[in-house]
Amino acid sequence: MKLLFDKLSAQCSKLTTEEYSTSFSLGIRLLNKKFHAPIYAIYGFVRFADEIVDSFHDYDKAALLRHFREETYRAIKDRISLNPILNSFQQVFHDYNIEQELVDTFLDSMEMDLHQHFYTRSIYEQYILGSAEVVGLMCLKVFTENNHDLYCHLRAAAMKLGAAFQKVNFLRDVKADSQELGRHYFPLVNLNDFTNKDKSAIESEIANDFREALPGIMQLPLSSRKGVYLAYTYYQVLFKKIKSLPAQRIMTERIRVPNTHKIGIMLQTLFFPSNLIQQ
Repeated sequence: MKLLFDKLSAQCSKLTTEEYSTSFSLGIRLLNKKFHAPIYAIYGFVRFADEIVDSFHDYDKAALLRHFREETYRAIKDRISLNPILNSFQQVFHDYNIEQELVDTFLDSMEMDLHQHFYTRSIYEQYILGSAEVVGLMCLKVFTENNHDLYCHLRAAAMKLGAAFQKVNFLRDVKADSQELGRHYFPLVNLNDFTNKDKSAIESEIANDFREALPGIMQLPLSSRKGVYLAYTYYQVLFKKIKSLPAQRIMTERIRVPNTHKIGIMLQTLFFPSNLIQQ
C-alpha cells in the first residue's frame, strides 16, 4: 500500500506545480518523462516553504516554518511523511543523493524572509544562494542522475541560472515585495526613488548571469536539455519585456507573459537549433 501512497504523493506535487506555475509546468513537459515526478516533488517542496513566508499573514509564520523544517528533517530521516509533498520530496532526496546542506541552505533563506527587510550585498547574495541557486542544484542532481563528475562540471552554470531566474522574479515582483511585504531585496537601491539607472545596473547583472548559464544548459543530457532551455527562454522573454519598460512602470504593476505566449515559446522550443540538441 506504500506504493499507492507514494503515487498519491506524487500527484499532490504535480497538482501543486500546475496550480502555482504555468511556466514551470510547461518546462517539465519537455523533460524526459522519468524526470517529471522528481522535479514536481522539488517544486512542491520549495513552493510550500515559500508560501508560508509570503502568504500566511494571519498565522504565526515563524512557527509554521519551524514546524515545516522539523517535518522535512523527519521525513528525510524516516523515509516517509504523512505530508504528501514531503513524502515525495524525501524520496527524491534519497534517490538522487541530494545533499542535506542544500536543504538547510534553502530553508535558511526562507527564514530570512521572516526577519530581513533591507539587504546588504553579502546578505543579498546569501539569500539568492539559498532561495534559488541551491534549488537549481537540487534539479541538477536529478538531471545528472548521480553522475558526480557531470554534476560538478555543470554546478556553476546551474547556480547562475537559478540566480538569473530569481533576480528577474525580484524585478517582476518589486511592487508587491516592497509595498505589500516590506522587502527591499536589491542592495543600495532606494525603491522609494527607483531610477532607470538603478534598474539598468540590476539588468546588467542579470544578463551576465544568463550568459554564464547558457553553456551549461547546452551541455545537459538530452533528457533534460529542452525543458531547461524552455525555462531559460521563457525568462529571457520576461526579462526583455521588463527591460523595455521604465523603472517607475514596474513599481506600479506586475509584468507578465500571457499563457498563450508561454505555449508559443514551448512550441518554438520543440524546434530549437540542432547545435543545442546534439551531443
